[in-house]
Amino acid sequence: MKATEQTLQQVERAFRKVADKFPPEEEAILMTDIHIRVSQDSGELTVFDDDDKEITRCVIEQWIENKDDSFYNDVAATLRSVLSKHKKQVEMMSILKPFSFVLEDDERESVTELYLVDDDTVIIDEELMSGLDKDLDDFLEKLLEE
Repeated sequence: MKATEQTLQQVERAFRKVADKFPPEEEAILMTDIHIRVSQDSGELTVFDDDDKEITRCVIEQWIENKDDSFYNDVAATLRSVLSKHKKQVEMMSILKPFSFVLEDDERESVTELYLVDDDTVIIDEELMSGLDKDLDDFLEKLLEE
């Protein structure tokens, strides 16, 4: 499922609302994760803090009644894309580092970590990392042969 322009705009609006709740000029608060809960049935995207207090919510029409097996992978890719696009704003939020954006399903089960905000650590996109194990194994094998 490729995200439509409307979906991207709705997700960006939701992330702007989250960033607005933590403006850079305020004193940083302690929080470990920002939880993003997505419902396949209702298409609802809800963002919570560590204490399960709602920060914002919206309904993504494209996600309503979406039964694709790859739903959460597609949603994660869309959310990562938007977070990366707004990296500077996200990293300036008044939350003590490190903290993460975590995607959850309807049952509040963690699906994947979307984005880690830390001064010293960078999470590399899964697509970029695919096949890395094989490449390293091939490199090591070739090195040992010499």
